[in-house]
Amino acid sequence: MSNYILSCCSTADLDEQHLNERDIKYICFHFQLDDKDYPDDLGKSISFKDFYASMAKGAMTKTSQVSVGEYTEYFESFLKEGKDVLHATLSSGISGTLNSATIARDQLKDKYPDRKIYVVDSLAASAGYGLLMNKLADLRDQGMGIDDLYQWTIDHRLECQHWFFVSDLKYLIRGGRVSKVAGAIGSVLNICPLMNVDYQGRLIVRAKVRGKSAVIKAQVEKMVQLATNGLDYDGDCYISNSDCYEDARAVADLIEEKFPKMKGKVKIYSIGTTIGSHTGPGTVALFFWGSQRVD
Repeated sequence: MSNYILSCCSTADLDEQHLNERDIKYICFHFQLDDKDYPDDLGKSISFKDFYASMAKGAMTKTSQVSVGEYTEYFESFLKEGKDVLHATLSSGISGTLNSATIARDQLKDKYPDRKIYVVDSLAASAGYGLLMNKLADLRDQGMGIDDLYQWTIDHRLECQHWFFVSDLKYLIRGGRVSKVAGAIGSVLNICPLMNVDYQGRLIVRAKVRGKSAVIKAQVEKMVQLATNGLDYDGDCYISNSDCYEDARAVADLIEEKFPKMKGKVKIYSIGTTIGSHTGPGTVALFFWGSQRVD
């Protein structure tokens, strides 16, 4: 066993079984559904199906990040056990949680001078963040120490590719990512925006594709263009979805058709309540290792 804790936020959108099996600790974000408070606890307090069904019926959602006090208590639980901590946060381009975790770290340094607390910006989100955490768990299990693992994260985090599409523009309009006028026109034309997470960890619209079948092809084409070793890619590949499993399965099937070494290896997860509050139901996200994000 390693002498340090590997940790992330619940927004890595892996299921609890996966996180437990990989010995990755996590701390929960929070959300509101029609003014009722919930922890973003991987679908335990409210199922993802019920959450997205409520959104589809018009329920309003709000999200809140982990507070400094919560981070302090969380980190200290490990430090008291004599463990060092490497915590990767949800992208700073999406959330301010990096700042809260950093403040908590700084407050604990004097109290635990012999312990290491690394806080690193994943520049990732959803199961792309999970993809990064899974790789860090691999390296830890292979014997990499906490100092080298922290540096590896800094050096390689931008190689984690994220490509999303949404089927319903109203949630992007609500969040201000698409204007009301553009959204109204896009809805009439059946536009499905293809987005990615850029080099600063921000969600950016990259193309406006007409029709779901076309955007699925465009999404997978990004993997063809960018994946490590091209069509010989054989690394981890995750897809997350917000209550639209059939669309996610269609993406996975096309990947397995184009990438011979990926047969049966694509894993499908649910988009959690924090990310899903902003993207809404009908979102499919694809994550793989590839070229470093540069824009």
